Amino acid sequence: MLRISPEAVPFSPVTMEGASGCEIRELITAADGAPTFAMRHFEIATGGHTPYHSHPWEHEVYILSGSGYLRIVDGHRPFTQGDAVYVAPGEEHSFVNDGSEPLQFLCMIPVAEACCR
Repeated sequence: MLRISPEAVPFSPVTMEGASGCEIRELITAADGAPTFAMRHFEIATGGHTPYHSHPWEHEVYILSGSGYLRIVDGHRPFTQGDAVYVAPGEEHSFVNDGSEPLQFLCMIPVAEACCR
């Protein structure tokens, strides 16, 4: 069993081209012995966003606080605190904070892909 205090893991800037006001905490990864999934904690500043991109793996996301929308090829899908969001493999997407406070969410992906930021 592993217990991690999120405050003990520092945020790092998301450096992928196209990211703005976005930080990540790698909470659980392969380095912790997780064989299948990685858990990451994102914080996006007001007006910020993740890059608009796609990849061959899925995301499962839980919105901790704030609100915004998922930008996808055919429009925007709004979300708010307490929502769960699924992004399918290959789906172009960007998480956008259009609210008045920081957007925070947990994102689970296959552990083999956790190094990608």
